[in-house]
Amino acid sequence: MTLLSRLLSLADRVSEPGSVHAHCDLPCGVYDPVQAKVEAESVKAIMEKYHASNDEVFRARALIIKEQRAELVKYHLWVLWTDYFKPAHLEKYPQLHELFWKATKTAGEAKHSTDVAVADDLLRQIAEIDRIFWETKKA
Repeated sequence: MTLLSRLLSLADRVSEPGSVHAHCDLPCGVYDPVQAKVEAESVKAIMEKYHASNDEVFRARALIIKEQRAELVKYHLWVLWTDYFKPAHLEKYPQLHELFWKATKTAGEAKHSTDVAVADDLLRQIAEIDRIFWETKKA
């Protein structure tokens, strides 16, 4: 029996998977705001490079990449908000909902802006989420 045949045979014996909510296909339980932070730092750096360049081709590429990175910030924030944080966290940190709402809105604003101040604001919001995240990990 070939490896493929064995895998297909095994797949036939596995029941339909249930609904899983995770940032990957296998709920690994690994979460960290650093993923959003790295992408937000990239957004800021791209904005700065955009302003420093007169090359229109470079600037066009920078805008496309910045928008992609800002979308990744939103994605990583929503993974934390929907998969990691639980009702008990919200009880202890009632500002979480507002903080995540503002941070994802700011990430959306960063997609459509080249204002470095927007990126700085986003990084400040992520830093606050990071602070709370690590407090919950200590508990």
